[in-house]
Amino acid sequence: MRLVLNPSVLQNELLRRVEELSGQDVMACYQCGNCSAGCPASGAMDLLPNQIVRLLQLGCAEEALHARAIWYCAACLSCEARCPKGIDVARLTEALRTLALEHGIRHIAIEELPPEVLAEMPQQAFVGGFRKYSA
Repeated sequence: MRLVLNPSVLQNELLRRVEELSGQDVMACYQCGNCSAGCPASGAMDLLPNQIVRLLQLGCAEEALHARAIWYCAACLSCEARCPKGIDVARLTEALRTLALEHGIRHIAIEELPPEVLAEMPQQAFVGGFRKYSA
């Protein structure tokens, strides 16, 4: 049995969509911080992985959509490996990126990159970045 302190959190449509897309139970996290401690990208993030999860738990999914951190997740799965509850934060950030793009929130406009940058970029990096940062 889960204790829910704020019933309105369960009614949050964005939280429901994040859980649906990611397959993760956001409320299972008890904020131990192991995901953030092992995250190699945390130095570039405005919010740590456990803070993103906490925003979702509090029903602040809209704020999580605007966090730079969701775009810096390398999907290395260190968070899942360290999580005592088995929560895959990388899947949560992927779901948040998907929803951000659906809502017109973009971190980078790939079509605005200069042609000389695109010419120097390895094709795999370009395709990977395009998949990550575009709809």
